[in-house]
This record gives sequence, structure tokens and C-alpha cells, in this order.
Amino acid sequence: MLTDLVAGAVADASERRAARSLADVESAALDRAPALDVLAALAPRDRVHIIAEIKRASPSRGPLAEITDPAALASAYQLGGASAISVLTEGRRFGGTLADLEAVREAASLPVLRKDFIADPYQVFEARAAGADLVLLIVAALDQTTLATLSSLIKELGMTPLVETHSATEVSRALDIGADVIGVNARDLSTFELDQDLFGRLAGQIPSGVIRIAESAVKAPADVIHYRNSGADVVLVGEALVTNGDPVTTLREFLVH
Repeated sequence: MLTDLVAGAVADASERRAARSLADVESAALDRAPALDVLAALAPRDRVHIIAEIKRASPSRGPLAEITDPAALASAYQLGGASAISVLTEGRRFGGTLADLEAVREAASLPVLRKDFIADPYQVFEARAAGADLVLLIVAALDQTTLATLSSLIKELGMTPLVETHSATEVSRALDIGADVIGVNARDLSTFELDQDLFGRLAGQIPSGVIRIAESAVKAPADVIHYRNSGADVVLVGEALVTNGDPVTTLREFLVH
């Protein structure tokens, strides 16, 4: 599944590059206002941070929410107390677009994450051109040289890589490239099975000074408490916010802890 998702995302990026050259996207990226300071926005504090996600669908669940106005949803997330906003820009299985990210950037003053299957520098320049402050890099999807190259490019453009891991080996690979923000995804992107305890098993391997993000398997405040007690500085929440009809209240319930 992960291989197919990455291949599809890269193919779609190649189609976009045929319509808009790399030089044009680079120029747009450099013309953007500087990216926001993600490390300051997500720095550890006395209660958990939430990255609230704009997510229309997923391969495991299918359609989740229509989301005709991502800007309005982003404004609700900001009102509810989110520290950052994640935007799924992958179109084939998640129903997202870069236009969603651009709309969110205009509507919110929080850091914005481009969540996609990034494997090509063109996608990184696209992210900055659209206003992203963070860019997801999935360790399982990339060889170490590509991971390091893309991470360096993200940083050169003033953004922050969110380096996603699923195992102790992948955490080591993230640390080897100097990751300042490491996510642990409870969902295995090969099988799509969930293991909510994976974060707790890996958190001790992530040194202090590196922001630790727990991803997936969040349905209720108890899940946020579980991750917080396991050492998470930040919890990324998607489906629970787009499916319950009241994201502001849900966020505030999650943020009590």
C-alpha cells in the first residue's frame, strides 16, 4: 500500500511539473513570506499540543467528510486551540489538493503541515509555494540518502521536516539526519493495522530536545491522555475532528490534558 501511495503521489507531481516547471515553483516558493517557527509553536509545555488535520478520506476508512470549505474548518481548528493544522494534499486516496493547503494558509495563522507522500524535491518546493511550514517525510517510504536530501531541502527553504517513523530502526534513521520533530504513527502503512502502544515503546528512544508527535488511533480524550502519559508533546488528530460535526468542542475536550 505504501509503495503504491508513493508511486501515485510522485506520478501526480510529475503531471503537475509538466504544466508548471520546477523553475516556476522554485520562484513561487522563494517569493513566499518566511515559514512560521514550528519548533516554537510545538515546544513542550504543561499540556499537550494538537495538530488538527483536514482529511476527506483514507485508504482504510474510505470517505470521511466532504469538507467543501477547508478554510472554514481551519478557522474552527484555530478557534478550538490547535497548535498547527495538517492538510492532506494527496488526491487519489485521501481526496486532498494543494489548493486546500493554500486556502488553509490564507485562513489560519498557525503552522501548516503538508501531509503527503513526499519523495521528490519538486513536491518540497510545491509545499513552500503553497505556504507550508512543515513537510511530512515518511522514513519507510525513502532510502536514507533521499531522506537526508529532502530533509535538508525542507530546512533550506525555512520549513521543518516532520519525520514519521514506525519502528526503532526508523527512529534511529530519523535521528541520524538530525530530525528536530519525530512522529510515531500507530498505523502501519503497509498493513494499515493500528498499534496505539507503539508510541510508548519508541518514545524513550527519542531524546529530550526533539519534539515527539503521536499520530493515529485517536478517537476520544482518553486516547490523547494515553499518548500524553507515554511522553507525547504533540498529538495529531484527524478522523475524530472531521467526523463528529463539532471540531471546536472536540478539540477543547482533547486539550484539557
